[in-house]
Amino acid sequence: MRLRALGVALASTAALITLPMIPPTVAAAADANLSQGRTVTASSNENAGTAAAYAVDGDTGTRWSSAATDDQWLQVDLGTNATLSQVVINWETAYGKDYKIQTSADAGTWTDLRTVTGGDGGTDTLTVSGQGRYVRLQGLHRATQWGYSVWEFQVFGSTGTSQPGTCSTANSARGKTATASSTENAGTPASAAVDGNDSTRWSSQASDPQWLRVDLGSSQDICKVDLNWEAAYGKDFQIQASADGQSWNTLKTVTGATGGRASYDVNGTGRYVRVLGTARGTVYGYSLWEFAVHTTSGDTSGPIQGGGDLGPNVIVVDPSTPNLQQKFDQVFAQQESAQFGSGRYQFLLKPGTYNGINAQLGFYTSISGLGLNPDDTQINGDITVDAGWFNGNATQNFWRSAENLAITPSSGTDRWAVAQAAPFRRIHVKGGLNLAPNGYGWASGGYIADSKIDGTVGPYSQQQWYTRDSSVGGWTNGVWNMTFTGVQGAPATNFDTGPYTTLDTTPVSREKPFLYLDGNDYKVFVPAKRTNARGVSWPANAGTSLPLSQFYVVKPGATAATINAALAQGLNLLFTPGVYHLNQTINVTRADTVVLGLGLATIVPDGGIDALHVADVDGVKLAGFLIDAGAARSDTLLQIGPAGASADHSANPTTMQDVFIRIGGAGPGLATDSVVVNSDDVVIDHTWIWRADHGEGVGWETNRADYGLRVNGDDVLATGLFVEHFNKYDVVWNGERGRTIFFQNEKAYDAPNAAAITHDGIVGWAAYKVADTVAVHEAWGLGSYCNYTSDPSIVQHHGFQVPVKAGVKMHNLQVISLGGKGQYAHVINDTGAPTSGTDTVPSKVTSFP
Repeated sequence: MRLRALGVALASTAALITLPMIPPTVAAAADANLSQGRTVTASSNENAGTAAAYAVDGDTGTRWSSAATDDQWLQVDLGTNATLSQVVINWETAYGKDYKIQTSADAGTWTDLRTVTGGDGGTDTLTVSGQGRYVRLQGLHRATQWGYSVWEFQVFGSTGTSQPGTCSTANSARGKTATASSTENAGTPASAAVDGNDSTRWSSQASDPQWLRVDLGSSQDICKVDLNWEAAYGKDFQIQASADGQSWNTLKTVTGATGGRASYDVNGTGRYVRVLGTARGTVYGYSLWEFAVHTTSGDTSGPIQGGGDLGPNVIVVDPSTPNLQQKFDQVFAQQESAQFGSGRYQFLLKPGTYNGINAQLGFYTSISGLGLNPDDTQINGDITVDAGWFNGNATQNFWRSAENLAITPSSGTDRWAVAQAAPFRRIHVKGGLNLAPNGYGWASGGYIADSKIDGTVGPYSQQQWYTRDSSVGGWTNGVWNMTFTGVQGAPATNFDTGPYTTLDTTPVSREKPFLYLDGNDYKVFVPAKRTNARGVSWPANAGTSLPLSQFYVVKPGATAATINAALAQGLNLLFTPGVYHLNQTINVTRADTVVLGLGLATIVPDGGIDALHVADVDGVKLAGFLIDAGAARSDTLLQIGPAGASADHSANPTTMQDVFIRIGGAGPGLATDSVVVNSDDVVIDHTWIWRADHGEGVGWETNRADYGLRVNGDDVLATGLFVEHFNKYDVVWNGERGRTIFFQNEKAYDAPNAAAITHDGIVGWAAYKVADTVAVHEAWGLGSYCNYTSDPSIVQHHGFQVPVKAGVKMHNLQVISLGGKGQYAHVINDTGAPTSGTDTVPSKVTSFP
């Protein structure tokens, strides 16, 4: 148990003896408490038991607490514009010494109402004067080593003389997303209770408790709930509302109900509404013909519209587009060497046949077919990546992609000479594929998935490569680490004497969502999860199509407040090519949300905020974008699941695909953690998490980032994991039953000396660290390279560090000294021969322990 947890336990014990009291105030008597039960969000939560909602629930025995950093905030949405008179904060032991009370009309632009310095905790009663819909407690400096912790956050004021909205007769739940604790069978799904049809129903398993919930798509003022029970009714139940689908406020408790039709007047706010059955009226489960939710009609703000055009940086073409080759050439001329530029472009090719095309791809350029299948879009020509801009060296050909089309190469072989962050997905190559640059200079890729290469793949000078769920006509060679899973035609494993690691199938995979045309309508296809896959997923195409109207199309100039409002409304996100600066964290809270980027859309968190948080919900899909750290240090750039997340998502995991992280290079960037995975069952499918070793804003402290990937969730799978140059551990794996298939790493070039990276008596932080507490973990095809240019005399103790336990199994590992700039003493723990000399000869361990 952490000391903080012990402190909480002691505080909770004290609370049972004397609960903290909020003294009555003059304003409380004259003005209403506008914040209680309202939608509340926070910059972070310490754990699931201290969620933001607990600060406005009216219960002085529950609290919100944040992560242990200074720049944290708690924000309440009052639901409408209000005149504010007083704010009361009842602090727990971990209080704010310096903080601001701020207000906003749109949660984007904030006005300071009150600044407190030298606070002493307890209860702060603050007179304020201002107007706004949103009120925020913005922490500046903590008084303790812990985060900020608030029993209750109360905002007093008035909403003017306008009449409140009337309770609408419309059913706000109809047609919305519904989920349930269980279903009796496939014929009684949760969705049948919100379809407006009194002859279809949801029914549960025959046990207590059970629940049915509906996502209204955005926060609403809830005034009435109608229940139409089938014969199997609920005798005792609660009607509840929630802002996030996790922390629930009870709006109505019903006991001794007798079934049939019933209406209940309620008063509360939430995006999610739930019927929680605690006692059944029959021996059967709970069964509802219809579950209707009514809301007030006082809200005059219109909903954010989904769909629309794809913005200025998406270039849509068809075979008849005039000067098509010129369009490709113009973008390439701009992007060929623009490694850290701001240009972002996406070519979308409508189905058809394109003759004589050579689409050369530079930085931040993507090309995709708009058919449902790759063969719908045929290129008789080439899609080319080469390295002329860098004198034949392809080790910096980052950040570009090709997807969902067929190529018949003009010479019989297409050239795709890329490095990291350059996925080749869902491509049919009717010929061969050359992965090396012209002249066979150095190359450091790479990734292929869900693709068919009829001819031979020639890696030649490629150092490493991962190929998944594909088919190849042959594979000529490899330098250090060539790993295959689920690939028809892949070479057999020969890691003891060669570069190959081959698994017959991929344990769990889900292909990346992609945009396509259905007639004249844009849709996003979301492929289904596969288990033990082998070969491509098409043309069978199991999955779901979502119309573009269900996406907020994010274009340059969009604000974080609007993005979050769209998410709260129930929309998915389609980021069009561009660079997006954020002044608040993007919060994904709805199950099955899709966040899809085009043209390497780039998200930059400003002011030290985190870029993106995902709740502990099923089936979120993150794909196709770059997070670029801002100049002020972020705690965590991408967080999947809050701390302490524990829900089972094995049936519908969250996936992270072609999501890339960068700290420095384009300018100063700082982060403590780059990616933290707290949820269980997450699938990380191709990522490059990179602390820059070149570019602008680069230096041991200038772009400091301690950790690349931290996995706390259980049953997490990584396929195609590239993590490089972090100041401490590149990967730290704390969760149980984790698996990694293919790992590529370079240690930080700029470590100033051995002393700077010595910890616990060990020289050098392992590239891949499995925590000592882990009992079960397995990995295949891992490589770590050192290139200590600042101090070539450094001898890193090992590349990999794991507990020696029967359940921890590591297969096919290697460490390499690049040109003799630093060495490794061992491969894993104290096992494996040291590297030596300047000839980049790997030191290998084929099995550990």
